[in-house]
Amino acid sequence: MSFAARSALRLARASAPALPRNAARCFSATRVQRVNDTNMKKNVVREKEIPVTVYAAGQGTGDKHTVNVSEAAARIPTETPTPSHEGEIVQPLSRKAYEQLPYTMRNMSVYGKTIILTGAARGLGNHMARACAEAGAKNIVLFDANQELGDEAAAELHDKTGLPVSFFKVDVRDGAAINAAVDEVVEHYGAPDVLINSAGIADSNIKAETYDPAMFRRLIDINLTGSFLMSQAVGRAMMAAGKPGSIILVASMSGSVVNFPQEQSCYNASKAGVIQLGRSLAAEWAKYDIRVNCISPGYMDTALNRVPALDAQKKIWKSLTPQNRLGNVDELNGLAIFLASDSSKFMTGSNCIIDGGYTCL
Repeated sequence: MSFAARSALRLARASAPALPRNAARCFSATRVQRVNDTNMKKNVVREKEIPVTVYAAGQGTGDKHTVNVSEAAARIPTETPTPSHEGEIVQPLSRKAYEQLPYTMRNMSVYGKTIILTGAARGLGNHMARACAEAGAKNIVLFDANQELGDEAAAELHDKTGLPVSFFKVDVRDGAAINAAVDEVVEHYGAPDVLINSAGIADSNIKAETYDPAMFRRLIDINLTGSFLMSQAVGRAMMAAGKPGSIILVASMSGSVVNFPQEQSCYNASKAGVIQLGRSLAAEWAKYDIRVNCISPGYMDTALNRVPALDAQKKIWKSLTPQNRLGNVDELNGLAIFLASDSSKFMTGSNCIIDGGYTCL
């Protein structure tokens, strides 16, 4: 919903006639009923103290105590806590630690998997690569078009984890290079288990009537064509090996809504294409047990957004987001690991929006 539409909706709600204070309304297909609020309140059991029973080792039949409702209400915080930021420590999941995990947590790891990540030299892709290491990945492969940053990212992740980390200088627009790189991965590590395609660019605040068609072609080639070429190469490798796999395409909430007043019609179109590509590949490749899902982030606090020129814009972003903040760069990690793990084996063709509530308004 656009900014203007949201404003109109909020104004309409504010001007709508209020219901009588003593009645609630129940809506059905045939009539409008009034329910006496007093009778409803009589049916609510309001406890002054809540009985609690805790069962733990060495406590026999259970430890019983009560919680005072009034005292608990007084402890409710009045301010929103400041979210913690990502740490610098990357601790890989050891075999011993993995084997000691309960079944559900083992299933939510990526232990023993070979994972390819694009756009992983920095930003969201780099943080997801670190998360893969912590969640038990056996081999991590970074694809990026920037040689210097890619080498640095791979060396740093290897130094911190001791895991095999490879970097391939690959432009996601170059199908031949992608195929050669994926073949090399297969030769050294076997067919990949997971692809996280995070490579992408954004052109914002450019009027559609003045947008250079060459820029549009570049945007589509990186964001959409690149997603297809990477999925195609990795998908073929998975099929040839006869193994299940998970492909995760990083799209954007901009593929589902229009981020008015920002003028970015071409970017929005490219991300909408990524979402539809993910759905279509999911349907086609389900017979091979290859799952394809999308992650659609909202406004994120990436290094590219931490510039003074965007300060005013970020205030608008925050004001339109119910959580009133930008997402931390590590707040996609849990979702990415879930989609890569065996816990999501029955999940394919989904577009997971993670945006602080922006699109729910």
